[in-house]
Amino acid sequence: MKKSILALPFLAPICLVSVPVAAETVADAEAAEGITVTGLPLPDADDAYSTIEIELDADERIENALRTVPGLQQFRRSDARSANPTSQGITIRGLGGNASSRAVLLLDGVPQADPFGGWVAWPGYDALALSSARITRGGGSGSEGSGAIAGTIELFSKDVGDLIELGAAYGSRNSVDADILFGRELGQGQLTISANYARGDGFIPIIESQRGDVDRQAEYEQAGLAVRYVAPLTDNTELQANVRAFTDDRERGFAFSENHNDGADASIRLVNRSDTGWQWSALGYVQIRNFDVSFGGVAADRNSVSRVFEQFNVPSTGLGARFEVRPPVGEAIELRIGGDWRRTEGETNENFFFLDDDTPRRSRNAGGSTATYGAFVEASLQATEALTLTGGGRIDFWTIDDGFRKEIELINPFPGSVRTDAQFANRDGTEFTARGGFAFEATEQLTLRGAAYLGWRLPTLNELFRPFRVGPDATAANELLEPERVKGAELGLDWESENVSVGITVFYNELDDAIANVTLDSGPGLFPGVGFVSGAGVFRQRQNLDSIESKGIEIDTEFNLSSLVNNLSARAAYSYVDAEVNASGDAAAVDGLRPAQIPEHNASASLLWEQENGTGASVSLRYIGNQFEDDQNTRRLDDAFTVDGGLAFAVNDSLLVEGRVENLFDARVETAISSSNIIERAFPRTFWIGLRTKIE
Repeated sequence: MKKSILALPFLAPICLVSVPVAAETVADAEAAEGITVTGLPLPDADDAYSTIEIELDADERIENALRTVPGLQQFRRSDARSANPTSQGITIRGLGGNASSRAVLLLDGVPQADPFGGWVAWPGYDALALSSARITRGGGSGSEGSGAIAGTIELFSKDVGDLIELGAAYGSRNSVDADILFGRELGQGQLTISANYARGDGFIPIIESQRGDVDRQAEYEQAGLAVRYVAPLTDNTELQANVRAFTDDRERGFAFSENHNDGADASIRLVNRSDTGWQWSALGYVQIRNFDVSFGGVAADRNSVSRVFEQFNVPSTGLGARFEVRPPVGEAIELRIGGDWRRTEGETNENFFFLDDDTPRRSRNAGGSTATYGAFVEASLQATEALTLTGGGRIDFWTIDDGFRKEIELINPFPGSVRTDAQFANRDGTEFTARGGFAFEATEQLTLRGAAYLGWRLPTLNELFRPFRVGPDATAANELLEPERVKGAELGLDWESENVSVGITVFYNELDDAIANVTLDSGPGLFPGVGFVSGAGVFRQRQNLDSIESKGIEIDTEFNLSSLVNNLSARAAYSYVDAEVNASGDAAAVDGLRPAQIPEHNASASLLWEQENGTGASVSLRYIGNQFEDDQNTRRLDDAFTVDGGLAFAVNDSLLVEGRVENLFDARVETAISSSNIIERAFPRTFWIGLRTKIE
């Protein structure tokens, strides 16, 4: 009952579907589906959960490819060419609240969330030679570590063999995308080197009717490099070593809105895939990140701007390790035992209270460290030929240590004087979580499944210690935040005939102690943790809400239309999420409202025709329902309908000419609304023409 994998076309995002396929063994299933599993074989437990597998294409930005999964979203609708990097956390099924990720993202088993903020540096993945992504909707990952309260997203590296592949495209507004992939078999091992470069003059984010003299195009420039080496050590044991680095520069469309984000990762993993004995894997990794960002205060008429805040240095480090063993306990039982450890540390260095000559009056330094130590056990039982049962649990110990916040005066009359020097008490705790489920093959075509789960997430260093601003609005950190905890359940069915596949899942989740940006007051005034807020802005603080309840339905379909036109297929998907906040105390005003940035409706559809040589055409449609910018549901982002498409023509076996378009009808996809009702939009209509060549 492994789930099918669906190809992403060369030119546009498509919707995805989760359906069962017959498979005698895990290896056979993986070969049939086209997914390259870089770790241990896919576990039998996954049959009970809502899982989607997709192929990834070199011409598609990773975050945009993932957006086609209904219910999966980033905090904001804009992508990594125009969004602030700190707003790009990822979540599923309406479990939002702020920009920290509530779904765990893994690359060949390595956690990818930013060590400081929990968001994802998406441009860093465009350089990677990736084969596929695997999305498990629903929390309580068990073996994948803490943090998966909304789901798990796994990225897998590509096995390229001996190959050189080059791609380049030129697009609207002087945009350039280029990538290179080099693969070489070295002895019994495989070396892969990949790199990418992207730049563009960008577009003006503020909608045309509201622009002033300060508004300008939001330029971006991004690049990455990755090296991977895989080699067998024995007949069953493989060594995998990965190193990658990226850099990302963006502007938000006016002076004093620049931001820079870069990082480097390294990991090493040993995997033993014995067919008859013990199977095991061991992983160690390091993440290094740094970003800086500036915030400008724009006048009401948008004809002048001044710097109000800058975080000029925010370094962070993530360290971790994971191991898993699968002892041979019989053909009908799969047993998984393991543990993991992750430590993050980082700090923010920032200037604020800027004078008219762009001189900061005060400086702030804040940060700390967190750590989690976990152990898990999970078992799957093939109770009958048609029924699979699974269950497991984990225990985690967590610590929040060395938290501090220090503020000093920078100018006369008291330069160097300390205004605040707070040392926060260390905290620790223990979390017990579990999950279980079943998959029942009612007929050859119909599979029924169900699952229930518990999960948890530790607040990030960003939520605990870093204040931030968006336009005139300011949000304070909160060093007393408690972990988020989710409980949920789902029921689903998968039906497959020769030409049609349908997957339906209904779900319910309750996220207790959900961390959200809670509005406490309006400017003008001085507020703790952020300083001055103008009359055009509001003051917020990160706080634990009582809970967020989220329930809904996901429908995924696939149609093989080859009987009409050879190699023609269609796909459609829909997600409905009814999410509601339960709140009291300071947050009582948002009780009963919808969480910020969570739409009720999300749908996508596509039509794809593609020949084996790459010649083809496709069109992709996407609808996203309205959502609210703020926790008090006063700023509404309108719904949006977009159309993408493209064509490709194979000149010969080695050369492909491609043309594509994003947002064909230039729909206004609203991404943000300020307290003064200034509206930002996502990427406008963009045309691309490119070439791709392979040398094997």
